Amino acid sequence: MHRLLTSRRLAAGAGLAVSAALLSLPARAAVPESPDPIKIALFDWTSVNLNAKIIGGILSKLGYNVEYTTADYLSSITTGLTTGDLTLGVEYWDTTAGEAMKASDATGKTERLGPLGPKAKEEWWYPLYMKEKCPGLPNWEALKDPKCAAAFATPETAPKGRYLGAPVTWEGFDDERVVSLGLPFTVIHAGTDGAMFAELDSAYQRKAPMMLWIYSPHWANAKYKGEWVEFPKHTKECYTDPKWGVNPDQAYDCGKPTGEIWKYSWAGMKDKWPVAHKLAKNYSIDTQELNKLAGQVDLENKTMEEVADAWIAANEAKWKEWVK
Repeated sequence: MHRLLTSRRLAAGAGLAVSAALLSLPARAAVPESPDPIKIALFDWTSVNLNAKIIGGILSKLGYNVEYTTADYLSSITTGLTTGDLTLGVEYWDTTAGEAMKASDATGKTERLGPLGPKAKEEWWYPLYMKEKCPGLPNWEALKDPKCAAAFATPETAPKGRYLGAPVTWEGFDDERVVSLGLPFTVIHAGTDGAMFAELDSAYQRKAPMMLWIYSPHWANAKYKGEWVEFPKHTKECYTDPKWGVNPDQAYDCGKPTGEIWKYSWAGMKDKWPVAHKLAKNYSIDTQELNKLAGQVDLENKTMEEVADAWIAANEAKWKEWVK
């Protein structure tokens, strides 16, 4: 579903020429400060790639040489950004990349550029029509009832319920959660973000059994009526101390964490491309706006480039302030 656009390379001959977009800005050192490419990470969900294309599109207008690199979500921050093979990543979620961010911070070779804006939430989610078959929801303990679990079953998992998890590279510890909470469910990981939501749409239209990972910000929360399962509240100890929580022998006996969504750069970005670094630090977007943009790609079949370019044109005054 994602439309990963080809890298846009500017001729090295552009050198230190100041782009037309900068003519109205206060005088400063010539931009781009280096003709080397700024490499922006792309992952496997829509919102992150839209944010990458918006920032990259602005940088291109400012004269920078921009490349987009498809990367693994977690290793991009622990390896790609630390080595400088990647310059910028714009969505690292506290919910899934918390440990990877700590490891990255410890190297001193990356810089946490601040929050993107939206708050992160990820959890098990079901359409409201399923509540009729499992009236104890959203309390997680309702899922322990074999009859409730069977209502979420498919031929491949029966009599256990089926939980459609995110791509395995996102982590999330759902396999561990099923064991630690004694849930009669089988975890099936979607191959891609797009496949996961295509399956939700198909099931929703047919009112078929469905329990899956839904995250916010995302357009699905506006398009479909449903609820998140209410698991025991997440704490750090839940993931690190088996004695914590309802199961004294297993960790992960709680819900997923919530938190911020962070931007990161290679530590050398601020010295090599200071104006680009300033843009990345100042860039922000709110949840509703990001949901709308992602919906234009996933629901209205617009390309990433169309949506990003329209945002850049409509918000020129805003992003020029970001680079002052």
